[in-house]
Amino acid sequence: MLTGIYEVDWASMRHAHGPADDVPALLEGLASRDASERERALDGMYGSVHHQGDVYGCTLACIPFLFELVAEPGVDDRGGIVELLTSIGSIDLDGDEDEVGGDEAEEAANYAMAASAVAAGADVFLGMVADPDRGVRLAVPLALATLHTRPFDVLALLRERMDAEEDEEVRLALVEAAALTALRHGALGAPVALWLGGLAREAATPGLRLAALAQLARCGPDELPGDLVTRVDGLLRELRSAPPRVPAGADRAAERTPPTDGTADTAPEDAGTPEPAAPEDTGPAGGRSAPWACDLLRTLHTGLDDRVAVRTALLVGQVQSPEPTQRIDAVRMAGGLVRAWRGSYEELVRLVGRRLADPEPRAAEAAAQMLEGLFRLAAPAADDLAARVASDPADWVRRWRSGPPGLGHALRALARTGDPRAVPALAAALERPVTPHDLGDAVRALGDAAAPLAGPLRRKLGGAALDEGLYDRAVPLLTGLTALRAGEAAPEVLRVLRGAPEFRGAWLRRAALRALASFGPAAACAEPELRTLIRWPSGATATEAAEALYAVSGDAEAALPVLIGGLAAERVAERGAAVTALGHLGGRAGEAVPLLRPLLRHPEPWLRVAAAVALWEVSGRIGESLPVLRSAWVERPQERVRVADCLARAGAVAAGSETARLLRAELIRVRRHNAVGGGYGSNDVQEDERLLASCRRALDVDGA
Repeated sequence: MLTGIYEVDWASMRHAHGPADDVPALLEGLASRDASERERALDGMYGSVHHQGDVYGCTLACIPFLFELVAEPGVDDRGGIVELLTSIGSIDLDGDEDEVGGDEAEEAANYAMAASAVAAGADVFLGMVADPDRGVRLAVPLALATLHTRPFDVLALLRERMDAEEDEEVRLALVEAAALTALRHGALGAPVALWLGGLAREAATPGLRLAALAQLARCGPDELPGDLVTRVDGLLRELRSAPPRVPAGADRAAERTPPTDGTADTAPEDAGTPEPAAPEDTGPAGGRSAPWACDLLRTLHTGLDDRVAVRTALLVGQVQSPEPTQRIDAVRMAGGLVRAWRGSYEELVRLVGRRLADPEPRAAEAAAQMLEGLFRLAAPAADDLAARVASDPADWVRRWRSGPPGLGHALRALARTGDPRAVPALAAALERPVTPHDLGDAVRALGDAAAPLAGPLRRKLGGAALDEGLYDRAVPLLTGLTALRAGEAAPEVLRVLRGAPEFRGAWLRRAALRALASFGPAAACAEPELRTLIRWPSGATATEAAEALYAVSGDAEAALPVLIGGLAAERVAERGAAVTALGHLGGRAGEAVPLLRPLLRHPEPWLRVAAAVALWEVSGRIGESLPVLRSAWVERPQERVRVADCLARAGAVAAGSETARLLRAELIRVRRHNAVGGGYGSNDVQEDERLLASCRRALDVDGA
């Protein structure tokens, strides 16, 4: 075994961490009799030879030896090696290898050679579907579905093995592999869907029926039964009442990679400590009857995709599950659903709100995290949020291992609904020595309901030490005062503006100037300072000061030259700030119109949109701006909120126009405009709801 391993010039190759001369030891470690050594060797292969999915020259050189290990019955834990080969050989370049060059071209060539080499040896897996090693039987179906070049033979083998296989989890792997085969080879879609439909009705165990439904959602969603929700709820009850027998030695190693089904949440942005392990209850009434049930439910939701009503109905049942693990997972899936898709979520949100009092702390925490991302859509849970906040003052402010403290999830969620019951807790947070960094954002979300906080915000700002830490102390307070337009705080803001230290001074001055601008004439005491700052050498500060001066004094003659000068700024960001400020001057900035027009063709897309908006605000005519706004709408969905807001302020869009067509198409779209890729922002739901509201106002339709 491993004959010729030292005849390979490993030292001439490299992997993720340097020379590949350690690869022979890793390969030999995979064949060790010692379990811990085998585990270290497999981790080493993933950590260096196949690091984050990369394929190096040494990875290619390993493939024959990995196949030799897989084919040797005396080697333990061969299932892990099968998974490694599957990962190495399953890179899909989508035909883009001809469009890259240099190092990227070499990487693409390595991926292609790896896929070819592993596929060439994939026949070995055909004889392993009945291997005595359960780990091998678990890994081989996916390997066949992913790598083998004769899909009809693979499907026939998978179905044949289903009749003989006794291990429930291996049977689930066979079902998953069949669905993947159908997804990769369209001609197999109909027969696989027919087979899965039969399993969903007639399979002997509830787990297998649930797996068939989940995989049918992936490869044949149109074949799903009309009573899907009722069936799934019933299957979950069966699983709880009769937990499946797990064969001895069936424990599986933790997955080395996160799920890729698009439903998993990323960690909360302010997570300071790792979450504890999920509860592993064992009783049928509240236990984790099937460790893989949550995975199947996630697969089902992924396959259902835009069937929001069905997914919502499923989650309504799942968040009330007696099993803590399923409740936790359901709450997280509910968060992913609402963030990505538009729908009617009142009942689901109300039930998630009830989880705030869940006896399982992880479920309560998941509910609070989910609700804080919904803003006003969390209103059905406001009573439960208020009760949670009132019952747990210790959670109003949280400290993290690094960075300033922040508000607790439940308090932040309650404030974002606009509920005044958040005010007393926020007032208490203001009394702490260090102000939570997001307190100002909570005040902004509360709007007028936060008016009682104006006095405490002002007093705390007035007592802030003017030292190098002023930025962290003052910005949350300035944000809150800006949101409240608390003009009575102008003297305190002016003190910060004058005393801004060098460290982060530019950012601090910007926050102070924006506060003064929001105060308008109530900040008249700041006018002399503003007239000095419009001559500041920094273009950004001068622009902010000019905008604030106009808001405070109405003196367009003093502000306009500064803002026009800002249009020639070298930095695009400063130019954009000047464009936006000119728009705020409206018709008083008429002489800037000829200077704004060329910016409609600027190479920076967001600046073109800013110029189009400002041109309408200054000229009062939307026609010249419409082509730019429509183009940005199609090409840059992230600009749609600003475009729709402009159109709504400009007046009702003409019925039957191209602009009206775009807005109406947005209103009937189910997916949120900013639900792209695998990540998400904490304000995504709010921004999308704002987009919908602006579209309705622009079209002058009901619900605006």
